[in-house]
Amino acid sequence: MRVLRRAFVVLLSVASSFLSLFVVAPAAVGHAPPDPVIFVHGRNAGPGVWGGMRADFSRNGYPEDRLYAWSYDTSQSSNEVLAGRFAAYVDEVLARTGATRVDVVAHSLGSLPTRWYLAFGGGAAAGRVGHWASLAGPNHGTSLAWACALWDQGCRDMTPGSYMLRKLNSGDETPGSVRYATWRSSCDEQIAPVESTALAGAVNTRTANCLKHNDLLADGEVARQVRAFLTTGPQ
Repeated sequence: MRVLRRAFVVLLSVASSFLSLFVVAPAAVGHAPPDPVIFVHGRNAGPGVWGGMRADFSRNGYPEDRLYAWSYDTSQSSNEVLAGRFAAYVDEVLARTGATRVDVVAHSLGSLPTRWYLAFGGGAAAGRVGHWASLAGPNHGTSLAWACALWDQGCRDMTPGSYMLRKLNSGDETPGSVRYATWRSSCDEQIAPVESTALAGAVNTRTANCLKHNDLLADGEVARQVRAFLTTGPQ
Protein backbone atom coordinates (compact mmCIF):
# COMPACT_ATOMS: atom_id res chain seq x y z
CA MET A 1 0.00 0.00 0.00
CA ARG A 2 2.77 2.37 0.98
CA VAL A 3 4.51 1.70 -2.34
CA LEU A 4 1.29 2.35 -4.28
CA ARG A 5 0.67 5.59 -2.38
CA ARG A 6 4.19 6.78 -3.12
CA ALA A 7 3.79 5.91 -6.81
CA PHE A 8 0.49 7.81 -6.92
CA VAL A 9 2.13 10.92 -5.44
CA VAL A 10 4.91 10.75 -8.01
CA LEU A 11 2.38 10.43 -10.83
CA LEU A 12 0.46 13.48 -9.56
CA SER A 13 3.67 15.51 -9.41
CA VAL A 14 4.63 14.55 -12.96
CA ALA A 15 1.12 15.31 -14.25
CA SER A 16 1.10 18.69 -12.51
CA SER A 17 4.45 19.59 -14.03
CA PHE A 18 3.27 18.50 -17.47
CA LEU A 19 0.05 20.54 -17.29
CA SER A 20 1.94 23.62 -16.14
CA LEU A 21 3.62 23.74 -19.52
CA PHE A 22 0.25 24.62 -21.07
CA VAL A 23 -0.88 27.17 -18.51
CA VAL A 24 -0.24 30.72 -19.68
CA ALA A 25 0.36 33.16 -16.89
CA PRO A 26 -1.75 36.34 -17.13
CA ALA A 27 0.11 39.23 -18.72
CA ALA A 28 1.39 41.85 -16.36
CA VAL A 29 -0.86 44.90 -16.39
CA GLY A 30 1.21 48.05 -16.97
CA HIS A 31 0.37 51.72 -17.29
CA ALA A 32 -0.26 53.02 -20.78
CA PRO A 33 2.47 55.44 -21.91
CA PRO A 34 1.53 59.12 -21.74
CA ASP A 35 0.57 61.00 -24.87
CA PRO A 36 3.66 62.39 -26.62
CA VAL A 37 4.45 66.00 -25.73
CA ILE A 38 5.56 68.49 -28.37
CA PHE A 39 7.37 71.54 -26.98
CA VAL A 40 7.29 74.65 -29.19
CA HIS A 41 9.78 77.47 -28.58
CA GLY A 42 9.29 81.21 -28.98
CA ARG A 43 10.84 83.93 -31.13
CA ASN A 44 14.57 83.77 -31.90
CA ALA A 45 14.91 80.58 -29.84
CA GLY A 46 15.32 76.86 -30.50
CA PRO A 47 14.48 73.45 -29.04
CA GLY A 48 17.33 73.75 -26.53
CA VAL A 49 15.35 76.17 -24.39
CA TRP A 50 13.24 73.25 -23.22
CA GLY A 51 16.14 71.37 -21.61
CA GLY A 52 15.06 72.08 -18.04
CA MET A 53 11.40 71.25 -18.53
CA ARG A 54 12.15 68.13 -20.55
CA ALA A 55 14.44 66.95 -17.76
CA ASP A 56 11.66 67.58 -15.26
CA PHE A 57 9.21 65.54 -17.35
CA SER A 58 11.76 62.71 -17.64
CA ARG A 59 12.35 62.63 -13.89
CA ASN A 60 8.62 62.33 -13.37
CA GLY A 61 7.85 59.37 -15.55
CA TYR A 62 7.87 60.55 -19.17
CA PRO A 63 9.94 58.25 -21.40
CA GLU A 64 12.39 60.09 -23.65
CA ASP A 65 10.62 58.71 -26.72
CA ARG A 66 7.46 60.63 -25.73
CA LEU A 67 9.16 64.05 -25.60
CA TYR A 68 9.65 66.10 -28.77
CA ALA A 69 10.56 69.69 -29.63
CA TRP A 70 9.57 71.36 -32.88
CA SER A 71 12.04 73.75 -34.50
CA TYR A 72 10.89 76.47 -36.89
CA ASP A 73 11.84 79.83 -38.42
CA THR A 74 10.19 82.38 -36.14
CA SER A 75 10.32 85.14 -38.78
CA GLN A 76 7.77 83.39 -40.99
CA SER A 77 3.99 83.70 -41.05
CA SER A 78 2.28 81.81 -38.24
CA ASN A 79 -0.87 81.09 -40.22
CA GLU A 80 0.25 80.89 -43.85
CA VAL A 81 3.43 78.84 -43.32
CA LEU A 82 4.11 77.62 -39.81
CA ALA A 83 0.71 76.19 -38.86
CA GLY A 84 0.87 73.81 -41.82
CA ARG A 85 4.40 72.76 -41.00
CA PHE A 86 3.40 72.14 -37.41
CA ALA A 87 0.49 69.99 -38.61
CA ALA A 88 2.95 67.85 -40.58
CA TYR A 89 5.18 67.53 -37.52
CA VAL A 90 2.24 66.39 -35.38
CA ASP A 91 1.44 63.71 -37.95
CA GLU A 92 5.08 62.65 -37.96
CA VAL A 93 5.14 62.25 -34.17
CA LEU A 94 1.88 60.29 -34.21
CA ALA A 95 3.23 57.96 -36.90
CA ARG A 96 6.52 57.48 -35.07
CA THR A 97 4.96 56.72 -31.68
CA GLY A 98 1.75 54.99 -32.69
CA ALA A 99 -0.17 57.39 -30.44
CA THR A 100 -3.56 58.77 -31.41
CA ARG A 101 -2.97 62.29 -30.10
CA VAL A 102 -0.29 64.58 -28.70
CA ASP A 103 -0.08 67.28 -26.05
CA VAL A 104 1.39 70.68 -26.94
CA VAL A 105 3.38 73.00 -24.64
CA ALA A 106 4.21 76.32 -26.30
CA HIS A 107 6.22 79.33 -25.15
CA SER A 108 5.63 82.90 -26.30
CA LEU A 109 5.30 83.15 -30.12
CA GLY A 110 5.01 79.35 -30.32
CA SER A 111 1.47 79.76 -29.03
CA LEU A 112 0.27 81.36 -32.28
CA PRO A 113 1.04 78.79 -35.03
CA THR A 114 -0.08 75.99 -32.71
CA ARG A 115 -3.36 77.81 -31.94
CA TRP A 116 -3.94 78.38 -35.64
CA TYR A 117 -3.38 74.69 -36.31
CA LEU A 118 -5.98 73.82 -33.68
CA ALA A 119 -8.55 76.36 -34.81
CA PHE A 120 -8.17 76.32 -38.59
CA GLY A 121 -5.74 73.53 -39.47
CA GLY A 122 -7.86 70.62 -38.32
CA GLY A 123 -5.97 69.91 -35.11
CA ALA A 124 -8.93 70.35 -32.77
CA ALA A 125 -11.54 68.91 -35.11
CA ALA A 126 -9.50 65.80 -35.87
CA GLY A 127 -8.78 65.06 -32.21
CA ARG A 128 -5.02 65.01 -32.74
CA VAL A 129 -4.32 67.19 -29.68
CA GLY A 130 -5.48 66.42 -26.16
CA HIS A 131 -3.98 69.34 -24.22
CA TRP A 132 -2.55 72.70 -25.24
CA ALA A 133 -0.52 74.80 -22.79
CA SER A 134 0.69 78.34 -23.44
CA LEU A 135 3.50 79.84 -21.36
CA ALA A 136 3.67 83.63 -21.72
CA GLY A 137 1.90 83.50 -25.06
CA PRO A 138 1.00 86.76 -26.84
CA ASN A 139 -2.49 85.41 -27.42
CA HIS A 140 -4.01 88.89 -27.67
CA GLY A 141 -0.82 90.60 -28.81
CA THR A 142 2.05 92.44 -27.18
CA SER A 143 2.84 96.09 -27.83
CA LEU A 144 6.58 95.32 -27.79
CA ALA A 145 6.19 93.48 -31.11
CA TRP A 146 5.87 96.81 -32.92
CA ALA A 147 9.63 97.26 -32.42
CA CYS A 148 10.41 94.52 -34.95
CA ALA A 149 7.20 94.34 -36.98
CA LEU A 150 8.61 96.30 -39.92
CA TRP A 151 10.94 93.48 -41.04
CA ASP A 152 9.76 90.38 -39.17
CA GLN A 153 6.48 88.59 -39.96
CA GLY A 154 6.50 86.77 -36.63
CA CYS A 155 6.58 90.13 -34.88
CA ARG A 156 3.75 91.43 -37.07
CA ASP A 157 1.66 88.43 -36.08
CA MET A 158 2.17 89.33 -32.42
CA THR A 159 1.15 92.98 -32.73
CA PRO A 160 -2.20 93.84 -31.12
CA GLY A 161 -4.94 93.80 -33.73
CA SER A 162 -2.94 91.84 -36.33
CA TYR A 163 -4.93 89.87 -38.90
CA MET A 164 -4.11 86.52 -37.35
CA LEU A 165 -4.94 87.61 -33.80
CA ARG A 166 -8.26 89.12 -34.91
CA LYS A 167 -9.06 85.84 -36.65
CA LEU A 168 -7.96 83.64 -33.72
CA ASN A 169 -9.92 85.65 -31.17
CA SER A 170 -13.01 86.54 -33.21
CA GLY A 171 -15.01 83.52 -32.09
CA ASP A 172 -14.37 80.66 -29.69
CA GLU A 173 -10.85 81.19 -28.33
CA THR A 174 -10.59 77.57 -27.22
CA PRO A 175 -12.31 75.46 -29.90
CA GLY A 176 -12.98 71.75 -29.94
CA SER A 177 -12.57 69.18 -27.18
CA VAL A 178 -8.93 70.13 -26.56
CA ARG A 179 -8.13 71.19 -23.00
CA TYR A 180 -6.48 74.63 -22.92
CA ALA A 181 -4.36 76.26 -20.21
CA THR A 182 -2.19 79.37 -19.98
CA TRP A 183 0.47 80.66 -17.59
CA ARG A 184 1.44 84.31 -17.21
CA SER A 185 3.63 86.28 -14.82
CA SER A 186 3.14 89.82 -13.57
CA CYS A 187 6.91 90.31 -14.10
CA ASP A 188 6.92 89.31 -17.78
CA GLU A 189 8.87 92.02 -19.58
CA GLN A 190 7.99 90.81 -23.11
CA ILE A 191 4.20 90.45 -23.05
CA ALA A 192 2.49 93.81 -22.63
CA PRO A 193 -0.01 93.68 -21.14
CA VAL A 194 0.63 90.38 -19.37
CA GLU A 195 -3.12 89.66 -19.39
CA SER A 196 -2.77 89.09 -23.14
CA THR A 197 -1.89 85.45 -22.48
CA ALA A 198 -5.21 84.45 -20.86
CA LEU A 199 -7.89 82.89 -23.07
CA ALA A 200 -11.63 82.59 -22.57
CA GLY A 201 -12.43 78.94 -21.87
CA ALA A 202 -8.90 78.04 -20.73
CA VAL A 203 -7.50 77.32 -17.28
CA ASN A 204 -5.59 80.59 -16.79
CA THR A 205 -2.88 80.73 -14.12
CA ARG A 206 -0.88 83.70 -12.88
CA THR A 207 2.41 82.48 -11.44
CA ALA A 208 2.93 82.99 -7.72
CA ASN A 209 6.56 83.97 -8.26
CA CYS A 210 7.84 87.04 -10.10
CA LEU A 211 9.11 85.37 -13.28
CA LYS A 212 10.65 87.02 -16.32
CA HIS A 213 9.50 85.98 -19.78
CA ASN A 214 12.03 83.17 -20.24
CA ASP A 215 12.02 82.16 -16.57
CA LEU A 216 8.73 80.33 -17.12
CA LEU A 217 10.69 77.78 -19.15
CA ALA A 218 12.87 76.72 -16.23
CA ASP A 219 10.65 77.24 -13.19
CA GLY A 220 10.06 73.99 -11.30
CA GLU A 221 6.60 74.95 -10.04
CA VAL A 222 5.42 75.90 -13.53
CA ALA A 223 6.73 72.57 -14.84
CA ARG A 224 4.87 70.71 -12.09
CA GLN A 225 1.65 72.55 -12.87
CA VAL A 226 1.99 71.88 -16.59
CA ARG A 227 2.54 68.17 -15.94
CA ALA A 228 -0.52 68.07 -13.69
CA PHE A 229 -2.58 69.79 -16.37
CA LEU A 230 -1.54 67.24 -19.00
CA THR A 231 -2.95 64.45 -16.82
CA THR A 232 -6.46 65.92 -16.74
CA GLY A 233 -9.04 63.87 -18.56
CA PRO A 234 -10.88 64.81 -21.76
CA GLN A 235 -13.56 67.48 -21.74
